Amino acid sequence: MKKIILLIALILSSGVAMAQDEALKKDVMRLIEANGSNAQMKMAKDQILKMIPAEKHSAFIVEFDATLPSLYDKLAKVYMDTYTKDDIKAMLAFYDTPVGKKMQSKNAEIMEKSQTAAQEWGQGLQGMMMKYMQ
Repeated sequence: MKKIILLIALILSSGVAMAQDEALKKDVMRLIEANGSNAQMKMAKDQILKMIPAEKHSAFIVEFDATLPSLYDKLAKVYMDTYTKDDIKAMLAFYDTPVGKKMQSKNAEIMEKSQTAAQEWGQGLQGMMMKYMQ
């Protein structure tokens, strides 16, 4: 009888833990969206589309978008391994503030300008590398 009660308690506690993990994962997915990670994927897709013939864009977009859920699952695991539940809640609370909302709305613009700055820096770096490679 003790074994049965213990088994039931174990099953119930694992169900509670799984529900808590799912709730945390849901919060992490909100955080991934809030912090701009999904915007980075859109930017990457837009960059890749420039290299693909226009008549193949639709097929590429479908295939590219189909890969995103598994990427976001992997990112969620990284976040869940790195941050506590309280950390995630605090970050989400920040993104609900006016400054957090401003960060969200400016993510794409900041990433685009940052990419341009990084490309300019990279071009200068190439010249410096050539100087030392000769």
